Amino acid sequence: MNTTQLAKYLPILDWGRTYDRGTLTNDLVAAVIVTIMLIPQSLAYALLAGLPPAMGLYASMVPIVLYAIFGTSRALAVGPVAVVSLLTVAAVSKIALPGTAEYIAAAITLAFLSGLILLALGLFRLGFLANFLSHPVIAGFITATGIIIAASQLKNILGVDAHGHTLPELIGSLAHNVSQVNWITAVIGVVATGFLFWVRKGLLPLLVGLGVAPRKAGVVAKAGPVAAIVATTLVVWFFDLAANGVQVVGDVPKGLPPLTLPSFSMDMWSSLIGAAVLISVIGFVESVSVAQTLAAKKRQRIDPDQELIGLGAANLGASFTGGFPVTGGFSRSVVNYDAGADTPAAGAYTAIGLAGASMFLTPLIFHLPKATLAATIIVAVLSLVDFSILKKTWHHSKADFAAVAATMSITLLMGVELGITAGVSISVLIHLYKTSRPHMAIVGQVPETEHYRNVLRHDVLTDPTILTIRVDESLYFANTRFLEDRIYDEVAKQPALQHVVLMCSAVNTIDMSALESLEAINARLRVGGVTFHFSEVKGPVMDQLSATGFLEILSGEVFLSQHGAQSALRVRSDL
Repeated sequence: MNTTQLAKYLPILDWGRTYDRGTLTNDLVAAVIVTIMLIPQSLAYALLAGLPPAMGLYASMVPIVLYAIFGTSRALAVGPVAVVSLLTVAAVSKIALPGTAEYIAAAITLAFLSGLILLALGLFRLGFLANFLSHPVIAGFITATGIIIAASQLKNILGVDAHGHTLPELIGSLAHNVSQVNWITAVIGVVATGFLFWVRKGLLPLLVGLGVAPRKAGVVAKAGPVAAIVATTLVVWFFDLAANGVQVVGDVPKGLPPLTLPSFSMDMWSSLIGAAVLISVIGFVESVSVAQTLAAKKRQRIDPDQELIGLGAANLGASFTGGFPVTGGFSRSVVNYDAGADTPAAGAYTAIGLAGASMFLTPLIFHLPKATLAATIIVAVLSLVDFSILKKTWHHSKADFAAVAATMSITLLMGVELGITAGVSISVLIHLYKTSRPHMAIVGQVPETEHYRNVLRHDVLTDPTILTIRVDESLYFANTRFLEDRIYDEVAKQPALQHVVLMCSAVNTIDMSALESLEAINARLRVGGVTFHFSEVKGPVMDQLSATGFLEILSGEVFLSQHGAQSALRVRSDL
């Protein structure tokens, strides 16, 4: 294998050849900014996943280095994200109690299984399978999970005990325990949340208005969560608010990520494999969407199958270094891009920064209130909530609206796993329904042209002896009966008919079921004294028809163009 072929699987060999001092500077600046952002995010997402805060830092180190070696995006920042963290706690809490050694082992194993699945999909180049998740369904799912995540963090904002994986369960549990609200915690949580919302929307314009350079103002604005962490930690420490019931992060072990092994218990694997598949697919879709968006801005290229390999390696790395499932995060990737990251090396430098924080700064977050981390999560996930997708799909396609509405409703009421499963299932069913009833049009000639259009939409010329039907879909087992019925109905309406032409300009493939239907149509029309023709058949479809011998029994001809068919058949009809 030469260097070019090897670089296909190790993209670092590609961008590494042109690495220079200017690129190093840009990557280091981006790494500093992303590191500042990732420290509170990593701790918060570990909390969301029901895991010790240190595991959030661990999951943000080795995985991002491995992605830098195997991934193709130059701006994607890999680590824990909100949706995957929620999927993790939903899956792992079914087999173990949060905080137990078994729970931690299950989360590590989940990362391992997810890594194996992603790696297998990448090696077998099966990235196209993610296309079965439509964008509206993903948007609906993320909106619903954002609401659930925000609701799940209200217990930390209010300082009460609550549980549940669906919105009704969470609301009911919060309502039941509302009398236990710790008002000091609530004040910290509400103030931190309000401050972070203001930082997200108002700090940058304020700084720019005061004359601060936009780039420096952006760096300061991105550091808003760090300011909230520092301020609330100092308040809790100075007034010893932990003694008054304010829950704090507590002791976070210092040092680099430990070496860990996933469980190889078949019972645990069978319990987690379904969730691992969901996490892999959802994580990949979210990651590759972000990566492609950012790459397009610099006219760079993303290889989805290699992205699967990069994310698979990242998750395997997480499983062997005390982490949990990871993927490319939207907010941190955008920050990484905006901060000027030129190559994936910025991620490796970020990992070094997080390693330093893990070794030297963890004692400083002992008094960090969990309410502040909860505020960080709430502000982050609510930016993903987008109810406008309902309005957009309602106006565009009622079927897509049904898929989105069902996904959101089932996710909120029955849980994230059932929600996304229902969304995928409904999307596939809708696709099958639409393609089983393809759009068909009777076409005629636009006067004084060689163009043919739908007789219901245009003033066109038609011949009572010639019927041309354009089918706007590939022909396969689900829509062949619909095609047969339409042709027979139209033939029955026109007693003077001599020729039927199937215009195939939109047909990309014909399967065996469709071929048998075409044979049946040909035979039935022949009995009725009507010849069956084709026009504008694509090359691959023509190859299929030729290979099966269908053309030998066809009563009519295959014409290169519809105008050629109409001209030739009109002459025959006149004879």
